[in-house]
Amino acid sequence: MKKKVLILGAGFGGIELATRLGETLANEVHVTLIDKNDYFILGFAKLDVLFGRKKSDEIKSYYRNLSPSVDFRKEEIQSIDPETRRVVTDAGNYEGDILIVALGADLDLDATPGLAQDGHEFYSLPGVENLSRILPTFRSGIAVIAILGLPYKCPPAPFETALRLHDYFEERGIRKNTTIRVLSPTPTPLPVSKEGSETILRLFTERGIEFLPGYQITSIDGSGHRAMIKEQDVISYDLLMTVPVHRVPAVVAASGLVQGGWISVNPVNLETRFPDVYAIGDVTKIPVGSAALPKAGAFADRAARTVADEIEYRIRGTGSPGRFDGSGTCYLEFGGGTVAKIEANFFGGPAPSVRFIGPSREFHADKEEFSSSRLNRWFPK
Repeated sequence: MKKKVLILGAGFGGIELATRLGETLANEVHVTLIDKNDYFILGFAKLDVLFGRKKSDEIKSYYRNLSPSVDFRKEEIQSIDPETRRVVTDAGNYEGDILIVALGADLDLDATPGLAQDGHEFYSLPGVENLSRILPTFRSGIAVIAILGLPYKCPPAPFETALRLHDYFEERGIRKNTTIRVLSPTPTPLPVSKEGSETILRLFTERGIEFLPGYQITSIDGSGHRAMIKEQDVISYDLLMTVPVHRVPAVVAASGLVQGGWISVNPVNLETRFPDVYAIGDVTKIPVGSAALPKAGAFADRAARTVADEIEYRIRGTGSPGRFDGSGTCYLEFGGGTVAKIEANFFGGPAPSVRFIGPSREFHADKEEFSSSRLNRWFPK
């Protein structure tokens, strides 16, 4: 009989794992992929919607077009029992021989008082759709981009957004009437990359974008359009764009899998403390020295490959056990059609290595290939 593999969450890691198992173990496993949504979007594609380059429907890939080897279920997960690998959804019950949790990180707007009343987020499709209607009405004033908590998904995204916002204001001829400020609780834009941080700060200086390091917003006064800053003066704004506090989904928090706010895993094969239960992607916390592996699609992709190798090894007894090297390539939009990339390898060598390359117009094609190659493979229909 085929082994039953349950994958919870059809994000970057969940889709890659489901597709890869369908390619390598189609005769040995039955893969069920569960997600409450009916479509997938690449995270960085949301900025095209934010700045009016694309419509929302243009960046959606529908799960009905996944490979036939994947049994996709559009259902909302209500409970997860990792001891029995039993999952309850709004449409039924599932029991798996192998369970993989890939449910990502949720946005917690309530964690910052006042945010829901007078702030905006650009980390969800509804959030960027809302902002895409507001931005054309903004003609002058202070635009603040604020990171409200750590960790958060796609660490370069707030800085990409600031640079693209500069270009957007330039195109509209209103840049001279605006101030762009970026607030971060960290001392540099990208703590994992000194060179990347220096490049971002140089480009900010050239474009007149202000970077305020060590600024942690504690609450928002909507009536006065002011952000309260921990141990600092208040910051005034006319438009507040935020990266909200991130947390595990509520159903994961209630599952018994979470330790220290996120799911802890064996950093070698990504198995949790429960046998035959794995976790990949943004829902996990994997220590890297005193820090943690960044939350990004490239690392979820690599994690999916690791777990696929591990499952194949356990079922067939051939090949090699999964070994996660924490490697991946992230692309950064720097405005003006230029793209940089970060090539990271956190566990594959004697010490973590992070290489920053660019920015360059040539890497734009690399970024397009990165996305199109995966989407074409994941959604062949």
